Amino acid sequence: MSGFVGVVVSDPWLQSQFTQVELRTLKSKFLSARNQSGHVTVGDLPPVMAKLKAFSGMFREEEIKAILAESYIDTKEEIDFESFLRAFLNLQARATARSGPKLKTSSSFLKASTTTLRHTISETEKASYVAHVNNFLKEDPFLKKYLPLDPSTNALFDLAKDGVLLCKLINVAVPGTIDERAINTKRVLNPWERNENHTLCLNSAKAIGCTVVNIGTQDLVEGRPHLLLGLISQIIKIQLLADLNLKKTPQLVELVEDSKDVEELMGLPPEKVLLKWMNFQLKKSGYSKQVTNFSSDLKDGEAYAHLLNVLAPEHGTTATLDTKDPTKRANLVLEQAEKMDCKRYVTPKDIVEGSTNLNLAFVAQIFQQRNGLSMDNKNISFAEMMSDDAQTSREERCFRLWINSLGIDSYINNVFEDVRTGWVLLEVLDKISPGSVNWKLATKPPLKMPFRKVENCNQVVKIGKELNFSLVNVAGNDIVQGNKKLILALLWQLMRFTMLQLLKNLRSHSQGKEITDADILNWANSKVKSSGRTSQMESFKDKKLSNGIFFLELLSAVEPRVVNWSLVTKGETDEDKKLNATYIISVARKLGCSIFLLPEDIMEHASCTGAYSKRLGSQSQPFREDNRSADESSATSMDGDNEALLTSEASSLSIDDSAPSSQEDKKEMQ
Repeated sequence: MSGFVGVVVSDPWLQSQFTQVELRTLKSKFLSARNQSGHVTVGDLPPVMAKLKAFSGMFREEEIKAILAESYIDTKEEIDFESFLRAFLNLQARATARSGPKLKTSSSFLKASTTTLRHTISETEKASYVAHVNNFLKEDPFLKKYLPLDPSTNALFDLAKDGVLLCKLINVAVPGTIDERAINTKRVLNPWERNENHTLCLNSAKAIGCTVVNIGTQDLVEGRPHLLLGLISQIIKIQLLADLNLKKTPQLVELVEDSKDVEELMGLPPEKVLLKWMNFQLKKSGYSKQVTNFSSDLKDGEAYAHLLNVLAPEHGTTATLDTKDPTKRANLVLEQAEKMDCKRYVTPKDIVEGSTNLNLAFVAQIFQQRNGLSMDNKNISFAEMMSDDAQTSREERCFRLWINSLGIDSYINNVFEDVRTGWVLLEVLDKISPGSVNWKLATKPPLKMPFRKVENCNQVVKIGKELNFSLVNVAGNDIVQGNKKLILALLWQLMRFTMLQLLKNLRSHSQGKEITDADILNWANSKVKSSGRTSQMESFKDKKLSNGIFFLELLSAVEPRVVNWSLVTKGETDEDKKLNATYIISVARKLGCSIFLLPEDIMEHASCTGAYSKRLGSQSQPFREDNRSADESSATSMDGDNEALLTSEASSLSIDDSAPSSQEDKKEMQ
């Protein structure tokens, strides 16, 4: 596997307007416009640009042709890639002027974009995140020699360039996400090792719920400040909001009146739960205003003063509320919070100016230190009873993270609740099978009329059947009613369809034939055998898979140097199996696989393990057998599609027309 080479543009300003993911995608689109002579002319651009998602439904080909005519008189004039990029920016500016700034449709902070053409960064946010890094990683064996970082310099961005810092930060946010044995931690890394760390980081970030659609490994290698801060911000927020759910903090049921509201509480995104908790505590203090955001509603500091007086009356003082100057009040608030051992994520200036990200982090820190909730509540047992079993919870997590990684407009917090309107499922279908959804027949939430939900879900079922999903006796109302078994079965088929389509598209010799589970099984076994190993798997539910040896041999067959066999156990005990499973997932992510399963899924040979082999088959890349340029073959989707390269391994998948799809897997889907 060779090191990654980014798309380089001679004009530094032009290069700065795009991420590497965007540049690679646009380079691919540009090259696809080449005519028979191998060149691109102005007249070749309109049909290509009209199909770009950035301009979907915004411009017709005729309009694009007219706009280009303002700069180019002759449509036969040859155009280079940089001119294509400038034309793209011109159209983008006109699209923005026509429609106005794009409104954020998601209520979740995680959906906030991490890229912007303005590329401005907040120095106060940077200082806060540097303090977080210094505090939580100060004892790390590898990083402690580089800490503490100075927030007034670019030390944070420089240290992040080798990928180690980001990987370690992910493990702080969600312990155990990355097997640290898989991180390359030499003092000086070569480009290949650095790229491996960043690939591991991005795939692991996706696996904990970060949105990384517009970030590529080259962006991290270059240490782009706005992208790094955006990613670090998401990682830290995931850490701070980790306890804002009924599973971790069952006392949260105190926020609702009766058991009927518990279900609604379970479906709320964590920041909405945090606001609900804050207003619950403020009501105790007699504070009459409702806090609806982490910005303007907190600028005067009054809400903070009342909140801290309720939670820590022993540190309370009337001086905080008596002060008329907001900055002085903010200072007193922070002094009181420090007495509660709350870390300073905000400065008085951040509070007064209404910094959303830092205020959210500060309120979350207060919640972690002292939430003021009681365990003596009759609804706690009801909430615990509603919790899913371990297997269902793992599957829900897997599908939730997969959906969020697709780059659709909606953000999922709870699969079973959020898919019931049908809208999210329609977005997923439109992503994996473009053009399959009739949006004229769909209704976007919020939906007051229940029958609109049924209409949306009926269309989901209809499209699923057209894609040959197994949906016998399934109706739209089953989804609306939240039938967990059917929802999981549908989501599994959606994920499976995506992976098989990916493999089909990557194969250069498929001639339109469908790839079956048997093809994946045959590929994996033959790949391991060709490397001189003896392990084989009989099916995706083979109990022998639980020790992890077969997957490690498969990974080693794909890229021999990626597995350190001195770290591998025999997998004879549960502890050894878990060590192998954790290592497998991290190594696969280093190779570029987007994996959402947990070590337990491999140990217990759950159905998600089949998805692992399919994903690995699509990602393996020991050599390239076509004659395209690196830029073409590394093109990825700006819309969040899988970033797999066209590979010879996928091309070599054997098609066995007589091999039936796994009946065992079909039964599992029912």
